[in-house]
Amino acid sequence: MSASDAGAARPPGHGIPTWVVVVALSMLLGLQPITTDLYLPALPQLQVALGLTPSLAQWTLSVLMLSFGFGQLVWGPIADRIGRRPVLRWGLGLYVLASIAATLAQDFSIVIAARIAQGASLSGVVMCGRAMVRDLYEPEDGARMMAHGMGGLGVIALVGPVLGGLAATHGGWRATMSILAISGAIILAFIWWRLPETLAPERRQAALPWRTLVRNWIGIGRQPVFRSYALLSASTYGGLFVFLSISSFVFINVLGISRTAYGLVMASTSLSYLLGTLHCRRTLSRQGLRGTVRRAGWFPLVGGVWGLCISLAQLSTGWDVPSWALLPGLWLYAFGHGIHQPCGQTGVVAAFPHQAGAASALSGFVLSVIAFGVGAVMSGWTALPGWAGTIHPLTLGMALGGACTARVALHRVQRHGLIPQAA
Repeated sequence: MSASDAGAARPPGHGIPTWVVVVALSMLLGLQPITTDLYLPALPQLQVALGLTPSLAQWTLSVLMLSFGFGQLVWGPIADRIGRRPVLRWGLGLYVLASIAATLAQDFSIVIAARIAQGASLSGVVMCGRAMVRDLYEPEDGARMMAHGMGGLGVIALVGPVLGGLAATHGGWRATMSILAISGAIILAFIWWRLPETLAPERRQAALPWRTLVRNWIGIGRQPVFRSYALLSASTYGGLFVFLSISSFVFINVLGISRTAYGLVMASTSLSYLLGTLHCRRTLSRQGLRGTVRRAGWFPLVGGVWGLCISLAQLSTGWDVPSWALLPGLWLYAFGHGIHQPCGQTGVVAAFPHQAGAASALSGFVLSVIAFGVGAVMSGWTALPGWAGTIHPLTLGMALGGACTARVALHRVQRHGLIPQAA
């Protein structure tokens, strides 16, 4: 029996208890929304404390996403060579140190440097979380396991904004950063204690020069199935990033709700996201990967159209929009995101069992660059005369994200998203 045959003959999970995989995956993937979401109720506080404009304060999120993208291109080949466990240890250790630096920062430049370090370390953690699913499971089982992990992520994302709102109300923006340090330390302890190496020795890649790595990425990027699912993940997250980057200013400064109430708004969207992951798990067994993506394609589109209609009504009538009026559109978008994200993240690695780290890293890079671009556009858009202090950048940005996601889900994935059986 060849080495590859031996790897294929292993049982799903390679003997690792399912609960360990689910908890580890939930924690590793959940660290990203904790890092991006938990401090959002405190973002207007950070702006005032450091003397920033709202658009400048948004860069604390944008630079994190950019370093998150580039970091995956570095961590991916390393993880494919030496395994997931060392990368997770180093990445989580650096994340804890960066979070402590952000908590103690006295000026904006230190905050930016700490957020860049958080993004770079977070990239290795999330990349290994996605890649280990392909290490342990075949595509359909991997999609279901990813949905389980995304469900756990949804619980974390549900609690995080509420905790962030309370921390911002009673402890200020530094309290939210300190929670990130504590969260990273808890995850590091669990990974060190319970999660073994998931990458089989026969699947490890030899050290490659950067030119070869670039050629490998180009080869992966040329695969239609990869491009389909990478675009799905990036487009659905792009619309969500609009919400992440400016919703705190819209709900707190424009619509006038409290930081704690904004945390509850965030929690409600996380709950909708969680329901989407639960629906994803049930639908996968009946519809398969492409069928599940197709059924979910309408949710972000309708959610975006809802926000668009709110904006048009406000522009045409001068309606004093209440905060609750935006929620149905946000919930629909988040529900669809809870289905598309596990499917997209599974699809990008499914066809590359021996290059799962590289494929995961490339997909994460594409997602992060698009999110950074969205953040840059939102920073400029919110500063335009007539747009600053309105709901329109939020509603119209998410409408565009919903339209792009629906286009990819209903057309591109259906045409090019069939996973090769040999994978």
